[in-house]
Amino acid sequence: MHVAPIPTKMTPRARITLEGVSYSRDGREVIAKTFLDISDARIGLVGRNGSGKTTLARILAGLIRPDSGRVLINGVDVARDRRAAIRTVGILFQNPDHQIIFPTVEEELAFGLRQLGRSKDAARDGAVAMLARFGKTHWQGRAVATLSQGQRHLVCLMAVLAMEPALIILDEPFTGLDIPTTRQMHRYLTQVGPSVLHITHDPAALAGYDRVIWMDNGAIRESGPAVQTLTLYEAAMTEADDAGADLLD
Repeated sequence: MHVAPIPTKMTPRARITLEGVSYSRDGREVIAKTFLDISDARIGLVGRNGSGKTTLARILAGLIRPDSGRVLINGVDVARDRRAAIRTVGILFQNPDHQIIFPTVEEELAFGLRQLGRSKDAARDGAVAMLARFGKTHWQGRAVATLSQGQRHLVCLMAVLAMEPALIILDEPFTGLDIPTTRQMHRYLTQVGPSVLHITHDPAALAGYDRVIWMDNGAIRESGPAVQTLTLYEAAMTEADDAGADLLD
C-alpha cells in the first residue's frame, strides 16, 4: 500500500523529565520512585503485562496525578497545569472508540482545537487542513461509525496532531489491526513532527528508535539505545519463558 509523504511541521524534540515520580493503587505500588530526563525524538517503552508502562504513560499525559514527584514535558507540569498540558502532550489510546466522541470526522478533529481556544470557524479550518495533509479531505463530513478500526485510529492520530503537541504517546496503537494497516500507520508515524513515546509489547515495532525504556515491576530497569535495551529485554523474556517451561516439565 503506497502512502504519500506527509508534509510535517518541524517541532523541537520534547524534553521528558520525571522527578521522583511514584504512584500506588489499592495499596500496591504501581510506579516506584522514578527519575528520568530524556529528549529523544523516537522513544519506545516495553515491559511485561503489569509492569507499569500504561500507568506511566497516563501519568506522562497528565491523566493520572502521581502520589509524589512531578512530570515535566518541556517544562510544563502536566498534572498541575492542564491547560498547558493539552497543548504539550497528546495520547493515542489502544482502542480508538475510547477516544472518539463525535459523530463525524470533522467534528472530532475540530474538538481539540476548540479546547485550545480557537473559534468555531478557525477550528473547522484547522480540521480541514489536517485532513488535506493526510490526503483525506473526502472524510470531512463522513460518519466515524462507517470507518474501519484502522481508519478510526488514523482519525485519532490526526486529531492529536492538529493540536500540535510536542509529544505524542502511543499506547499499543496497532493492537487488532491487520498487517497492511499496521504498516501504513508505521509510515505515518515515522513522518510526524512531534516526539513519539511508543508503548508496545512487540520489540520488533521499536527497531530503529532512538531510545527504549524497559519497565519492570513499576521501575525503569533499563533506558538506553534501542538495540542495547531490546537485546537485554528479549534475553530476559527468553530466560523467563525457559524457566516457565522447566516448571511444566
